[in-house]
Parts: sequence; C-alpha cells; structure tokens
Amino acid sequence: MDPTTTAIGTWSGGRFMHFGEPLGDERFTALLRPGAGIDTVITADVYGAGEADVALGRALDGIERSSYCLIGAVGHDFYRGQRDGAKGYPRFTDPSLRGPGEYASYIRMATERSLDRCGVEHFDLLLLHNPDRVGYSSPAVWEGMQAVREAGLTRLLGVAPGPANGFTLDLIGCLERFSRQIDWAMIILNPLEPWPGELVLDAAAAHDVSLITRVVDYGGMFHDDVLPDHAFAEHDHRKFRPEGWVRAGREKLEQMRPYAEHHGLTMLQLACAWNLAQPGVRCVAPTLIQESGTAARPIEDKRAELAAVVGDGGLSPEEVSAICEIGDNTGSMTLKGASVEYDGPPRSDRWELDSELAAVAGRWNIDPRRELAAAATVGTHDK
Repeated sequence: MDPTTTAIGTWSGGRFMHFGEPLGDERFTALLRPGAGIDTVITADVYGAGEADVALGRALDGIERSSYCLIGAVGHDFYRGQRDGAKGYPRFTDPSLRGPGEYASYIRMATERSLDRCGVEHFDLLLLHNPDRVGYSSPAVWEGMQAVREAGLTRLLGVAPGPANGFTLDLIGCLERFSRQIDWAMIILNPLEPWPGELVLDAAAAHDVSLITRVVDYGGMFHDDVLPDHAFAEHDHRKFRPEGWVRAGREKLEQMRPYAEHHGLTMLQLACAWNLAQPGVRCVAPTLIQESGTAARPIEDKRAELAAVVGDGGLSPEEVSAICEIGDNTGSMTLKGASVEYDGPPRSDRWELDSELAAVAGRWNIDPRRELAAAATVGTHDK
C-alpha cells in the first residue's frame, strides 16, 4: 500500500517525543493500530533507541500486512554512536563512526533490525531520517538505500529532513541528484508555518516526488485546545518555542476559523485540507497530543478527527492563498542546513552555503539572503 491521505507517527502519544502526556500501553497501542480510517503508520528506529519500533510492532500484531502502509526511517546511529544530550545520536555518516565504504552495510543492518522490532518483513516506504550534509549529497548513501530496496526490504524510498525547520536547498539538491531513487519526502508544513516548506513544493513536483507533511498541527495549536495560558510540562518539547507563540498563533487561528466553518471542518481538518491543497502533498501526519488536565480533549477524539479528513476539503485556490497570507511566517526563525547566516566548520545540522547549493538556489529562483534568512527584527529559534 502506498502512503494514504492520513498517517500517524510513533512520535504521537507522548511516549517517545515530549508532546503532552504520555499514554499508557493500551491507549498507545490503540492509537497506533492501523484502521478506523487511518491506514498509514510511521516509525523511526531512533525513537526510544528502538522502543518505538517495538511499540508499533505490538499495534501491528495480528493485522493483515497488505491492509496498511508501513513507513520506517533510519539515519541516527544509536548502535555505535554516543548520545549527545538534547542533540541526540550522531548520524551514521559521522566520519568518527565509519567511512563511505560502510554506509550500505549500516543501512542494511539498521533496516533489518527495525523491521525485526516491528515484526514484519518489509517497509512500504523507507526514509533517510534527518540526514547531515553527507546524507543529502553522497552517492554512497543512496546506493545503500537503493540496495535495501533491491533486497526487498522496502518498496519505496524517501528522505525526511529535520528535525528542525530548514534544509531547503539541501533537500532540493538531493532531489536533483537522486530523483531516480527518491519517491517521497517528508517536510514541515502547516497554515501557520508555510515558510520555508513552501519553497520545495515546485522542485518536488518537478521530480515527481510525493510529500508527507508533519507538524501539521503546529505544536497542537490546530487541535484547538492549546490556549494562551496553557501550562506545558517541564520537559515538553514545545517549551523551546519563543515566548508568546501560543497567543500569536491563536490570533491567526481565529482569522482562519471562518474558512473552517464555511466548509464544515474542524481547525485540524482545515490545516490538513490546506496542506493537501499544496502541489505534491499526498499525506498529512500531524502530531496527536494528549494535553494535561481534566478538561483536555481525549486523544482518541483527535484521532477520529484526523481519520475524517478527505482531500483538500473543497478549499478554493483563493481560500488557500488567503490562509497562507494570514499564516505567513517568513523570516521567523533561524533555519537549519545550508545557510548564508552560518560561517564555520560543518555541523550535523548546519553548514555554509557552498557554490553548489548556491547554484541550486539559482535554478529554483530562491534568493538565500532574502528567502532563507531570519528577519533581523524577529527573535529566532530552533524547532
């Protein structure tokens, strides 16, 4: 099965990413189990150092394999690499771990182990997860990805930039180099965060690459139960967002609400519909969050709400444009990946804009200084 319109990732439910309250085993299994309108599930081997795969395996147990789409992701080496605090595990392409001659064997090993934990024999789609500069540009990496496809361990291949926002030119350059291998890509996109994801849409369409969008909910905002006085837990991932983001987001959300009401949509369904109206977007995977407190909406209701999403919801091109204008966030943060704002040795998530990527920008009419830089008057943050 190809990825369907809606998907659930193992980062939902608060167990492996700090978004809201962590669900108990029974509720988490039910959340992830394919069916009831959502037939695509996504995992990444690094979540919980393999434990997310195991949890998903419990949810998949006993379900006919052909009845759902399973998406996996490999890229962080938690087998040999050492975790660096909040920065997580290193990419498998870190030169301190291995050289290009070992990339293919690592990808094969990581894919097989992830499948074993999930209790299945193959993925429908395997993503290169959060690559560094090498992952975007190395033929050895993508020869390794192609090898696992030829071995029958996956049918489709893709790339998932992140975890922060950015990597725009890196992703486009990757599509240009390896479009024969890449069927899908995952990007951050939602009506309150059209930038910079919108800049890769044309390139993806030109290379016949379908898109999965995550963070569709904008940190839970489109679930409509995150209010200006919302109390986030001490380690909630959303506490990294800048001061006042909830209040500012709610103001824009209210400007968008009439479009949802006109089409009989909830706010989450509006966000999904807006995403699905964008060129190349074929699948939406918002984070499903159980907020704290007795008045919080049950996460099961949010799952049912997502399951009811049908395409672009009837939004007209004029409505799509108007919503984008309301949510325009251009220059609102410092982006990761290649950047004119970065000067120094390459890091795992940031590097200088070299001449090759500058040429990519030129081919797609992107001005890095104007369209990929944080506005001087706006506070910046990493997602």
